[in-house]
Amino acid sequence: MIVHRSKYPFHPGKIFVFGSNLAGIHGAGAAREALERYGAIPRAGIGRNGMSYAIPTKDFHIKTMPLASIAAHVDDFINYALEHRELQFFITPIGTGLAGYTHAQIAPMFRHAPDNCELPEEWKELLK
Repeated sequence: MIVHRSKYPFHPGKIFVFGSNLAGIHGAGAAREALERYGAIPRAGIGRNGMSYAIPTKDFHIKTMPLASIAAHVDDFINYALEHRELQFFITPIGTGLAGYTHAQIAPMFRHAPDNCELPEEWKELLK
């Protein structure tokens, strides 16, 4: 029997927040995990689907987006989290894998995330 081993812990009842591309091709990393386990929908690269929320870090051509563009999408997510305090959000370290940014470049975008957001451990130290 093959056991699926995820690099992301399963959190029942939490929304899985992952880095995506605007084309909604969830082929690798946390995006694939979102597709397979959290209800992400192909061709939906922004926002909430199932128990997942996509924050784009790459464009329609799967090219890394500028930090300012990612920050605008992070702001949209933070507003969503503020409007949905009844939900808990598990945020993966978006933008630090295939998009190629460092934790120090992305973490500050989440400085004002509400308390219903669980940030990656790598970011907690950076945001102290």
